[in-house]
Amino acid sequence: MDFPASGAPERIRVLDLFSGAGGLSEGFRRASERFETLRAIEFDAAAAATYEANHGADKVFAGSIQDWLRTEEIPSADLIIGGPPCQGFSALGKQDVNDERNDLWEYYAQTIKLSAPKYFVLENVPTFLDSDQFFRFRNKTRGNGFLREYKFEARILNAAEYGAAQIRKRVILIGHHRDLAAPSFPTIADAFKTRDGWVTLSKALEGLTQHVQSIDLPERSRRFGDRVMAGAFRSDELHLTRHYEDISKKRFKAIPAGGNRFSLPDDLKPKCWRNHTTGAGDVMGRLSWDKPAVTIRTEFFKPEKGRYLHPTEDRALTHHEAARIQGFRDDYEWVGSKTSIARQIGNAVPIPLAEAIGAHLAKQF
Repeated sequence: MDFPASGAPERIRVLDLFSGAGGLSEGFRRASERFETLRAIEFDAAAAATYEANHGADKVFAGSIQDWLRTEEIPSADLIIGGPPCQGFSALGKQDVNDERNDLWEYYAQTIKLSAPKYFVLENVPTFLDSDQFFRFRNKTRGNGFLREYKFEARILNAAEYGAAQIRKRVILIGHHRDLAAPSFPTIADAFKTRDGWVTLSKALEGLTQHVQSIDLPERSRRFGDRVMAGAFRSDELHLTRHYEDISKKRFKAIPAGGNRFSLPDDLKPKCWRNHTTGAGDVMGRLSWDKPAVTIRTEFFKPEKGRYLHPTEDRALTHHEAARIQGFRDDYEWVGSKTSIARQIGNAVPIPLAEAIGAHLAKQF
């Protein structure tokens, strides 16, 4: 592979694999206008439609990465980014070693071989580092492996240390062609080196109405390929709550600042909670204004799934609040049902973390 001795290219050509709603692309775009997505690949149709709504028509291949590799000519790129699905070995899942999603990284690796980028970025959950998939990926860069022209470093990064309003740890692999120097990782700004400097929930949700009554999405539809879906909706149109049963409202009201399901009196606890006095303290937990949020996952709108109760209101986070915590701008557009959009928000890479990685790599070009 030949590289210019000096000077920077007009643009940095990017392939975004398993792109989701476009969190990585959005962060890289904010880092530098030189990043230009050649193609984004996303299996989930609603997420692909969201990507298109924000990053341009004809950018997205809405289908499996296997079909894309089989049916399209793979373009040469300067950079490949993406996060192969992690449910098969996520600490929150069943960690099924036979989950077919575990092997999707193989197609990421094939794309590196076919596209011959200068650098690549792979994002996943921390447990990926201990998985068989990680060691298999590493072995492909050694000896006679088909990625032997590449090396990579892996590190667990906390999004809160890069300006995100949540504590979200992810493993980031940054690879490079062996003819190039290792780029290492973005440094942590002095302001974020201690917890006292982390962005708080209060800062992230500044200006948003706390008391929310609206539940339903606006009546709107968008065509994507041969499908018609709900949307597109701006983030600031998603400040919506949901219908709660009376028993749920009583439980929320009984949970104080910083509290959780253990704070409930016995008459408000379901039998399973009365009999289960240990376990995760985040279930039905209330967030704090003066701290970052916990990791925003795909079911942040369900208080029984984690510490997702509003700091002062008796409800879970709204989609708008979750998008803010992830770093999405208020005019970012979303396509799909409320459940689908929540999944897109929760699966995204926090924008401040993506931006920090993008800014760091832009310097390498």
